[in-house]
Amino acid sequence: MKNKIIIISGPSGVGKKTIIDQFINDPKLNIKYSISATTRKPREGETHGKDYYFLDNQDFVKKINNNDFLEWAEFANNKYGTLKSEINNILKTSNVILEIEVQGAVQVINQIKNMNNDFISIFIVPPNIEELEKRLRNRNTETEEKIKLRLAKAKEELKQQDIYNYIVLNDNATRAANEIVDILKKSLNE
Repeated sequence: MKNKIIIISGPSGVGKKTIIDQFINDPKLNIKYSISATTRKPREGETHGKDYYFLDNQDFVKKINNNDFLEWAEFANNKYGTLKSEINNILKTSNVILEIEVQGAVQVINQIKNMNNDFISIFIVPPNIEELEKRLRNRNTETEEKIKLRLAKAKEELKQQDIYNYIVLNDNATRAANEIVDILKKSLNE
């Protein structure tokens, strides 16, 4: 059975990481996290090579020019991207999960459809925009301006959910994680 690419996407603040953390270590799923690269500064507690590959803008642009990214996007003056080398190394031994924002997910879905790679795409939605705003504010990591930017972007991203294989409501992180595990168990064995 060929290892698959699992795309978990949704607006910023929807709870992607919280949900994934609940099942990432399940040995039956054989999933490894793809670590993204970013030009943003680390948040408190984040580590280079574990949470992200923190790159300066010059290194990131060099990787863009070398076609090293499966996808990349820019938001709020920071760049984010998925390194092809990271994906290929993980696929040798396990399924790979990409936790990426919608713009990047659209790029990846279009690329891997053309490459006939097996993939599962899951879009996580919030119960409503008010709840999403509350979650973004509770992080205490963003300025008011960035929160407003993220909310405006989220409203646009929610319109793109029909390109995904599955849509999962995050009204409760444990319930949503269990739903995704059910999807993965079924899909990974096909």
